[in-house]
Amino acid sequence: MTKTAEERGLPADSSEGYQKMLWGLYEPLGKEWHKNHSAKQAYISFGLAIAAAAEQKVDATPMEGFNTEKMDELLGLAEQGLKSVVILPIGYREQEGDWLVNLKKVRTPKDAFVTELG
Repeated sequence: MTKTAEERGLPADSSEGYQKMLWGLYEPLGKEWHKNHSAKQAYISFGLAIAAAAEQKVDATPMEGFNTEKMDELLGLAEQGLKSVVILPIGYREQEGDWLVNLKKVRTPKDAFVTELG
């Protein structure tokens, strides 16, 4: 919050009351709740990153099922109080070596995955 106060030309402690109020709401919920909430927040950003990559014509492959302990160790996440939940490799495919690149895209029809209300 110090950065926000600095950018807005406010005293560094200007959001202290707000921070205390938020912590008062969330702290009692416990570490397990915090962990789950943080993972959900990561997935929101994850979805936006995938959409942004697609907009820029950059390939993105969402992944779970990786060794989180090794990833955390590699990135030094534990020292920062963090833990990996998903990874998103991004970049450009190597057209010459991609046997899938010229195959027809197959998509589920809209009516098979969207429920229209009303």
